[in-house]
Amino acid sequence: MKTSTAFGVDIGGSGIKGAVVDLEKGDLATERVKYLTPVPSTPKAVAEVVARLVEEAGWTGELGATFPAVIRHGVAQTAANVDKTWIGTDVDKVFTDTTHCDVTVLNDADAAGIAEARFGAAQGVGGVVILLTFGTGIGSALLVDGRLVPNTELGHLELDGYDAEKRASSAAKDNEGLSYKQWAKRVQRYLRHVEGLFSPDLFVLGGGVSKHSDKWVPLLDISTPVKSAQLLNNAGIVGAAMAAHEKFTH
Repeated sequence: MKTSTAFGVDIGGSGIKGAVVDLEKGDLATERVKYLTPVPSTPKAVAEVVARLVEEAGWTGELGATFPAVIRHGVAQTAANVDKTWIGTDVDKVFTDTTHCDVTVLNDADAAGIAEARFGAAQGVGGVVILLTFGTGIGSALLVDGRLVPNTELGHLELDGYDAEKRASSAAKDNEGLSYKQWAKRVQRYLRHVEGLFSPDLFVLGGGVSKHSDKWVPLLDISTPVKSAQLLNNAGIVGAAMAAHEKFTH
């Protein structure tokens, strides 16, 4: 395939999805394929799914993969919603050995952040942009003039005596049976806290619940401009492919 493509894999606690990405448009160049995350989600089991995605696509070039963890120099420092045996594992090496591709690994929210900055809601926005993904937890990406400050993990800020994501994630909404109005109050409380710490120029709100942004984003009353993520479920795949092509490492 032409050099302006790369393969992106987005690894989550429930699903692993991948596709070839057109890096000039920020769109998927092939159909997205998804498999369930294996249980238990050990390094060997997850790597086999990643290898299956790559093999079925006939891909041999640059490969980017998101991972739900703090990733430092390719190594997982944490393990959110995946097997704890990943902690201390060289994720980059595991996937490289299994796929025989040139692999770049980064945090899942960071991948979504760079994708939204290049092709989505934060395109052309200078200053401080914070992307927050609301799902099982709250993922975060902090960008300054389009450049990523990796592994911010703002979902784990303490707020009112709680890990913020325990109260304001979309999983908390579902688990507690909250209405969008009730949940939006919690999100607003959280956003004001983040706002006070970083004084961002823009919040981009993503995650699965962003599909229903019209039901809750208009309810938020904060000083910082807010936009809904535009790339939705493809943001991680696109960001992973970008990272691979641009050799994003830290």
